[in-house]
Amino acid sequence: MVDVDGAFDEVVAQYEAAVPEYPAARFERLIAERATWADVVGLTERIAINGFLIYFKFPADPLMGLAGNKARCRVYLMGNHLLAERMYRHDPAVMLYAPLRTVITQMNGLTVRFAIDQPSAQFAQFGVPEIDAVGAELDRKLAALLTGLGWPVPAELAAGGVTRRG
Repeated sequence: MVDVDGAFDEVVAQYEAAVPEYPAARFERLIAERATWADVVGLTERIAINGFLIYFKFPADPLMGLAGNKARCRVYLMGNHLLAERMYRHDPAVMLYAPLRTVITQMNGLTVRFAIDQPSAQFAQFGVPEIDAVGAELDRKLAALLTGLGWPVPAELAAGGVTRRG
């Protein structure tokens, strides 16, 4: 979790500009046309400007506000299906953690925070070196995204991967 300078709505807008929404209709068209994986790669590389897409977003605060909560919160599933596929081929259960869960929160006017689990830590539990490598790559890509946004980068992301003890 990192503290981010700025107003909540500005931080949300900054994140959503850097990580565009997954254009489901365009990918569904590729599926219907039985396109090649190269077509999927090409489209993904054109739209995932910082290497990630938002697959789902949920503004939690309006619903939670009905219970009297005042905190602001946006929940996202974000990732890159090209990277997920490189793990999926070794164990489809990686989809439990791909896409990645992220949240932007603000408690009662305090500092805005961005939170995400460290990808390499999530994927290390599969015990597959190829999955570990993609997890470490995701750490680095996430660190680059945060750097590009001008947000702090947690030390564990900057290190670029979990080291498993044998």
